[in-house]
Amino acid sequence: MATDELRSTVERVGDRFNLGEYEIDAYLTVLAHGQLTASEIADRTDIPQPRVYDTVRSLSDRGLVELRESRPMKIVAIDPGEAFDDVQDALTEMIDELEARYTAPARETEAVSLVKSRSTILRYLEEIIEGAEYELALSLTPDLLVRFREQLEAATKKDVSVDLIVTPASEAPSPEEFDYLSVATTARARRGITTPVIAVADGNYSMYATQNALRDDQDRYGVIFNRSALGFLVSGFFGTVLWTTAERTLGENGDGRPYPRKYASIRRCVKDLIEDGGDAYATIAGRDVEQGGSRVVQGRVIDVSFEMSEEVASITLETDSGTVTVGGRVAALEEIEAHEIRIGKHEPPALEE
Repeated sequence: MATDELRSTVERVGDRFNLGEYEIDAYLTVLAHGQLTASEIADRTDIPQPRVYDTVRSLSDRGLVELRESRPMKIVAIDPGEAFDDVQDALTEMIDELEARYTAPARETEAVSLVKSRSTILRYLEEIIEGAEYELALSLTPDLLVRFREQLEAATKKDVSVDLIVTPASEAPSPEEFDYLSVATTARARRGITTPVIAVADGNYSMYATQNALRDDQDRYGVIFNRSALGFLVSGFFGTVLWTTAERTLGENGDGRPYPRKYASIRRCVKDLIEDGGDAYATIAGRDVEQGGSRVVQGRVIDVSFEMSEEVASITLETDSGTVTVGGRVAALEEIEAHEIRIGKHEPPALEE
């Protein structure tokens, strides 16, 4: 379809549906009765008598009613299937053509986006879940848990480590009613309807939204951190504020994932090292805390630090050039700020597998 033809189609569809309040009232009233006079329309609606004739002639021009010039003039409804037949065909053709011309905006152009559409928030949430390669942190309402159950099951089947919070806890399905281990590595319930909806994939693609954003309230917004280093703000908030205060465990997979493993969160990594025990080796890519440049270190894990509050976590490596301490994002006390952590059981894993 040529550009001029597409423009004409869009205008034609727009004109057909560009009905004013009086036109909508008159049209629905005529449909309900099949045939009415102008006076009868005025009696059955709030349309002023002087405006009725202009209103029904507008409907006639759009092909929605038929005017029979009798005394008095009769306004006759046209079968909607017939009245909108051409529009339906044009609408289908127009949508196909618009889809063909649609170019998805490149995410890389904007590191942070504010979205206010419920459908857009849900679309990003689905993309984050499906895009996770090795680590996923989620705070979902029970309705969202059910909505994205299939995507979460697919993530766990490809060995993505999933930390899941279901909120509010009072509405979370019980473990007897819902198989949490099919959708998460660890699932917890958290009190409070003010807990935000959060999703973080691999530490760098994340979103934050209010629960109201997924309802019909006016307080509707979501923030998307698109492959941005700022995503650590959401990840850190999830790990230190939400996860530590989600007190009821709904399910936990004690078997763990096979090694080598890849982590974005040092908190999750340290917890696994403590739980699994034994020798471990790490390859860590990150940033030198003092100098600021990129740095990669490899070696044997000789110590871990972890507070029960889960707010502090670090690793100490024995490397060929001495011991190195590693912390998470915005680390200050350690030597390395970890961005990507790979753990193996016999030797340091390659950074790129």
